[in-house]
Amino acid sequence: MNKLLSTLGLDEGQSEMLSLRLNELLANYQVLYVNTRGFHWNIKGEKFFELHVKFEELYADLQVKIDEVAERILTLGQTPFHSYSEYLSNSTISEVTNISDGKEAVASLLKSLEIIIHIEREILDLSGDSNDEGTNALMSDYIREQEKLAWMYSAFLG
Repeated sequence: MNKLLSTLGLDEGQSEMLSLRLNELLANYQVLYVNTRGFHWNIKGEKFFELHVKFEELYADLQVKIDEVAERILTLGQTPFHSYSEYLSNSTISEVTNISDGKEAVASLLKSLEIIIHIEREILDLSGDSNDEGTNALMSDYIREQEKLAWMYSAFLG
């Protein structure tokens, strides 16, 4: 048995299953990160200044979450995905290119958040069943933050 998991009081099989789902979340975060960077760079139009800043805030936040998820996977005794091919083949979120319209970019982000929140809720259920409070707290915090973002993006779209 993994000594660290034993120290943490976590089941190896359940931790492996959680790591698989966390890797799926990591892949989606990575694709969303790249999409958001593209929105930041390419945004044009009347809401340029407002959206340029908001997209930068989002990708900075995603950088932190990507690192936290990868470190959680390592804590659970597994290896985080770390190649673009793994990200693309394990992400439900698709790459988007050449979006410069603010409403189109925000609609894409809203669709991505729907996917992310769904995955996080599933991980939250699994981590609760596994008594994995570390993963559970992380997902709970992420869901709360992203529900607020979804509300704000929805309000922006009217």
